[in-house]
Amino acid sequence: MNWQDKINGLNKSAEDMTAEQIIRLCVKEFGGRLAVASGLSEEDQVIVNMIAKVSADIEVFTIDTGRLFQETLGLLAKNQKRYPLTFKVYYPDNEALEDMVRNHGINLFYESVANRRLCCGVRIVEPLKRALKDTDAWICGLRRAQSLTRKSLEIFELDEANEKIKISPLARWELKDVRRYIRKNKVDVNPLRKKGFLSIGCACCTRAVKKGEEIRAGRWWWEENKNKESGMHYSA
Repeated sequence: MNWQDKINGLNKSAEDMTAEQIIRLCVKEFGGRLAVASGLSEEDQVIVNMIAKVSADIEVFTIDTGRLFQETLGLLAKNQKRYPLTFKVYYPDNEALEDMVRNHGINLFYESVANRRLCCGVRIVEPLKRALKDTDAWICGLRRAQSLTRKSLEIFELDEANEKIKISPLARWELKDVRRYIRKNKVDVNPLRKKGFLSIGCACCTRAVKKGEEIRAGRWWWEENKNKESGMHYSA
């Protein structure tokens, strides 16, 4: 398959589409070879709500790193009760996790960027590969306005690391659009939002955002590197 030709065609088709129309296009295009990744962010909650309106046959998966906030897991439990969707949870490989902690320590990520990426690799990247094994494409909640690393985001892109098409139906949305949809559709959100957590990952690697800081400033806050991604969306 010529991935780039297909991606270019899909992006052209999606130029004047709403996010929900883009999701409908994806369901039509990929069918059962499509999955939705949810980290339980506000954007992911919007996506899940839209998916439930379009097709109950699309799997939604979450990666439980083993160090998520209890509030995040509580939100997942709410989703499982509210939506007629299949929610699948993937976990890190036990042997790889035990080996990493034995050799590098339980809180290795604070010591260096390399260690943090190692941890993300074990806890997120490898489970993601398993989650995407039987798919051709996956949907996520990325937006261009979230960070500098995402400002050139296209709705359809090639996920080179996994050789899949990655889809961001909310790429053009601003935070106000996300919040408007949440209010209108009474979408459940992580209660940590009210405490200033604008981007929520592992409990050990996330803090509340201070006034004037960008949305993702609370992620790996001890790092100076601005290209701060978990490995799910950044492989360099």
